Amino acid sequence: MKAVAPKPFTFKGGKRAVLLLHGFTGTTADVRMLGRSLQKHGYSCHAPLYKGHGVPPEKLVEAGPDDWWQDVLGGYHFLKEEGHDEIAVAGLSLGGLYSLKLGYTMPIKGIIPMCAPMQPKTEESIYQGVLHYAEQYKKHLKKGPEQIEEEMNVFKKKSVNTLYALRELMNEIHGHLDHIYAPTFVVQSRNDEMIDTSSATTILDEIESEDKSLKWYEESGHVITLDKEKEQLHEDVFQFLESLDWSE
Repeated sequence: MKAVAPKPFTFKGGKRAVLLLHGFTGTTADVRMLGRSLQKHGYSCHAPLYKGHGVPPEKLVEAGPDDWWQDVLGGYHFLKEEGHDEIAVAGLSLGGLYSLKLGYTMPIKGIIPMCAPMQPKTEESIYQGVLHYAEQYKKHLKKGPEQIEEEMNVFKKKSVNTLYALRELMNEIHGHLDHIYAPTFVVQSRNDEMIDTSSATTILDEIESEDKSLKWYEESGHVITLDKEKEQLHEDVFQFLESLDWSE
């Protein structure tokens, strides 16, 4: 059976809208279950797919944070064009960074950064993560060990610029946290293997929102939306959204 290629999704609910943003090397599958859960509660949800994601990893490193930001803005404007005047945003990892960036560049009803990095766990963690992603993708295509090794040697050199750009993005957003005033619910898994978990307290401490909170999930890893506590996460996100002052 052929695997279905990842694509953006839109789940129509009511007037209240939530933009859902996936992580680096991830796809919209990262946030699909969260979207379905919110739709059942009457929220309309849309998740864009970033350029170079869900396709061969060589395409990933041809794109960069500016391309992905344009995809995020495209998703925001899609919801506007669909008639949603008020939009909240929830993002995982890289998507969490972009949720914060939206918070100081666009009118946003509420922000839910989930495992959003202000700094990686180690300098190597994101690099090793993207190499693992690329290798697994190639194995999934049934490529032989020699071909994989040859392609990975080329990929390693190309990926360095992308990782440098990600570091710059983290620094840029960190420098603007004090420009965020929208209500914010910071989500962080305790067993996050990818980022420095102190990122969560940095976000909480430095944003200027009067309505802000942080919840730790003790049993989950970095991709919290697909981990053991996902149902609890769904409920917590819903309760946060319900607490916001929607116009209708």
